[in-house]
Amino acid sequence: METEIYWQAIQNNDARFNGAFVYGVSSTGIYCKPSCASKLPKRENVQFFDDFSKAEQKGFRACLRCQPQSAKGNPQMETVLRAAELLGAEEQISLEELSGELKVSATHLQKTFKAIIGVSPKKFAEIKRLEKFKGELKKGTDVTGAIYESGFGSSSRLYENVSEKLGMTPKTYAKKGKNMKINYTITDCELGKLLVARTSKGVCAVMFGDDEKTLRENLSKEYSKAEIAENNANLKDYIEAILANLKGTNKTLDLPTDLQATAFQMRVWDALRKIPYGETVSYQTVAERLGNKNAVRAVATACASNRVALVIPCHRVVRGSGELSGYRWGVERKKAILEKEKQ
Repeated sequence: METEIYWQAIQNNDARFNGAFVYGVSSTGIYCKPSCASKLPKRENVQFFDDFSKAEQKGFRACLRCQPQSAKGNPQMETVLRAAELLGAEEQISLEELSGELKVSATHLQKTFKAIIGVSPKKFAEIKRLEKFKGELKKGTDVTGAIYESGFGSSSRLYENVSEKLGMTPKTYAKKGKNMKINYTITDCELGKLLVARTSKGVCAVMFGDDEKTLRENLSKEYSKAEIAENNANLKDYIEAILANLKGTNKTLDLPTDLQATAFQMRVWDALRKIPYGETVSYQTVAERLGNKNAVRAVATACASNRVALVIPCHRVVRGSGELSGYRWGVERKKAILEKEKQ
């Protein structure tokens, strides 16, 4: 069962998944179908079930609002989910082999899979191998063993674009970020206090706040295993560039970053960095640019996970109506930044 696919379907109220599974919410004791319009539950409270009878066996009651027992399966969805299962189980399987196993044309499978999952079968397989690699490291497997156990075949294939995928080298990831060295500084700005932090690779945090103590605490929570030290001199150029961007004298903020994120978050953040200075787009537009118009809620979650304000301009994403939505560092700051950019 591909739980991350199912969770994204719930975030997007995706009716295409109705009949493919139901989810139970432990805090309420109720189970629903993916398209249920009820409030999004916390991820840790959610359990997935192949059908409603299994949810009821676990003691969950049917939602009176969405009536999950009446949901009918979708053969096309079943094919895609079976494809995802095979891609996750097989170390290497080509699109032709996959389509042959599922008795559908390769062209149809490619198109349908990407429309529903949001990425191609090949990209999905790469993501699953990366997840296996991470899992092996967490179990204590050495890096070389983890590379081959996860189906990469060679270290060169893993290290290709590895910084983008892991946000750190495999060996550093294996230590859960331990021994990462982070320098930071805090300065005043027109929006209050500004904290900027970096590793040897690039910026890892840009935060706004009202006081230095809270900013330091938040940085420590984000990177609990890292060695963190204040170093004003090491961040002078970064601070100057960020402050100039905030004031509007530097409209291009192209700084190197060192971020830990999922593949989907990286895709969203890359899309945000392409939004021109002074312009805004809706969450719906970002989802469509990623090739999945139903991923609106997932896009919003990725925006909320951004740790580098301004560098990744999540402030330029608004509701479809043009109204401002939430911002990690306060809606008033978001409003002020946008007003400055539009001047």
